[in-house]
Amino acid sequence: DSSDDIEDVSLFDADDDVSRRSKKSKIRHPVASFFHLFFRVSAVVVYLLCELLTSSFIACMVTIILLLSCDFWTVKNITGRLMVGLRWWNQVDDDGRSHWVFEARKVSAQRSKTSSEAESRIFWLGLIICPIIWVIFAFSALFSFKVKWLAVVVMGVALQGANLYGYIRCKVGSRKNLTSMATSYLGKQFLRQVRSPGLWKTS
Repeated sequence: DSSDDIEDVSLFDADDDVSRRSKKSKIRHPVASFFHLFFRVSAVVVYLLCELLTSSFIACMVTIILLLSCDFWTVKNITGRLMVGLRWWNQVDDDGRSHWVFEARKVSAQRSKTSSEAESRIFWLGLIICPIIWVIFAFSALFSFKVKWLAVVVMGVALQGANLYGYIRCKVGSRKNLTSMATSYLGKQFLRQVRSPGLWKTS
């Protein structure tokens, strides 16, 4: 009978496709995703609307710095680990030397806990765009001679730039690994050029 030739492969493939789409589109950590953007966007909004909301520079400065500090702690300790599986920190050894540690979660070891593409986009867009905005604010404050705002803007660039640098290092690996990769690549290119038949001409 023809019924004996029926296979279930297509059903399993369909289930796999649905699960893959759900992993890509579903936000697994909505609270972390919200606070990943909340503090940094709030700091930018307060900076832009500060003069309209109040005439007290001290109140604006304290509010912005508090928002930036909360953002730095949240992104460094919570959202990076949950949303993209990355973390970085500084530790001091017994000799008193400071070491920076950059870690990336292995997908194969914890495949069920990997982040979705939607969370990854939210994380990296927020991580990259906001420091660029603070750099623009820095140039604007400098060229418009708003000296009193320079300390606030520099704080924004420093805190959010530190998180950006740390997570880029986590993503691409340590500098030593990058150096070895570049060295091996250049070595392979050199050997390829030496072995090229066009370099050895026979008379």
